[in-house]
Amino acid sequence: MRAVQRDDHVVPRFTAVPWSRSPTAALSIMGAGGRMTEKEREKQEQLGRANGGAAYQRSPTDKPPFTLGQIKKAIPPHCFQRSIIKSFSYVVHDLVIVAALLYAALVWIPTLPSVLQLGAWPLYWVVQGCVMTGVWVIAHECGHHAFSDYSLLDDTVGLVLHSWLLVPYFSWKYSHRRHHSNTGSLERDEVFVPKQKEALAWYTPYIYNNPVGRLHTHPALPHYDSTEWDWLRGALATMDRDYGILNRVFHNITDTHVAHHLFSTMPHYHAMEATKAIKPILGEYYQFDPTPVAKATWREAKECIYVEPEDRKGVFWYSNKF
Repeated sequence: MRAVQRDDHVVPRFTAVPWSRSPTAALSIMGAGGRMTEKEREKQEQLGRANGGAAYQRSPTDKPPFTLGQIKKAIPPHCFQRSIIKSFSYVVHDLVIVAALLYAALVWIPTLPSVLQLGAWPLYWVVQGCVMTGVWVIAHECGHHAFSDYSLLDDTVGLVLHSWLLVPYFSWKYSHRRHHSNTGSLERDEVFVPKQKEALAWYTPYIYNNPVGRLHTHPALPHYDSTEWDWLRGALATMDRDYGILNRVFHNITDTHVAHHLFSTMPHYHAMEATKAIKPILGEYYQFDPTPVAKATWREAKECIYVEPEDRKGVFWYSNKF
């Protein structure tokens, strides 16, 4: 592991990759660097002018002026309380909708004219897929021990729901735990880690691009991949994203993902309140992208091809220039 000398002790030098709103630098790898320098600000302003005058702001890359404990103190204590009854109510709610949609598809769609069936079936697949994603979110909470106070119950419910959705539970649980421990790590994260420029062949740059994966389709990650650098900054590399009505369908995993990465054992039904409580503490470290998902996906497909450093601070940013 690389290290950088600072003051009178050696500090591990980590590389992180936060998502950025910059059109040619949509992902950064944070390291031992500080806040945006004047040169970086000037470049951002130039990028903004080149893109219709819009201002692009990168995520802060220095060590936050607050601790995880200070963030937790800002959240009402009841937000960390898990209720078996309330958690199961969401399971029942989702499964009832799944059953109703299935019934409608099997009973009503076949009665439609053939032309209308061609549109009705894809519509059903999309709607049912979204609802089942909500079921997966609950199963995902079981893997984080956010469903109840009992690990055995969490694993039982998680195993049943995951298996029903044809997703391995325990292998995912421990792999996903590693992701949460190394969010934003270019070397140790396991989720959609970006390629560096030198790793791309000139004739296959877009093959490695994965905008849908980086957006995560259900969570609101900014896709921020970096290396075992600083856990708090890695967690803050995530981003809340507005999916409209799907926020509710996905149990707000999309628009409260920052809070989820900071406190993954918190039940989803308290995450909105917790997010509101931590925003004043996080300040500029709280990342939210209001860009519509389709537009953001297209933006990343064009602009986020690989990552590269701009200096020797251990900070990498997305680019698309070959």
